[in-house]
Amino acid sequence: MLKLKNEEIIGIAALLIHAAKIDEIYSEKEKKIIFNFIENNLEDKNSKANIMLEAEKLEENSNQLLNYTKIIKDSSLKIKSEIIEQLWKILISDNSVDLYESNLMRRICGLIYFSDKQSGEIKMRLLKSK
Repeated sequence: MLKLKNEEIIGIAALLIHAAKIDEIYSEKEKKIIFNFIENNLEDKNSKANIMLEAEKLEENSNQLLNYTKIIKDSSLKIKSEIIEQLWKILISDNSVDLYESNLMRRICGLIYFSDKQSGEIKMRLLKSK
């Protein structure tokens, strides 16, 4: 569990939703991964549905990736790793990662100062555990 404020969880969930929608298929499997992230990091379990709705609203109204990554950029390596792991879980949930998804991950990693090497290691670990 990460120590995050509700507005941080909303922003990160919006980034996860953006990643889920990049292939134009926002599946139930992807929604479940995002919902689990919210549930695992939220102190008030009663507001998880509201957090998901707020995140979906934020993602729909903003096409600026920077809005989402600002929250993460100043976080610890542990938090960044957890978020990158969640992003990869979403992107590999449909068993294929297209060019847009790979490009998104490279852009996010660059914006939050997270190495491509570490991102690749997380992806490979997740693929092996599938």
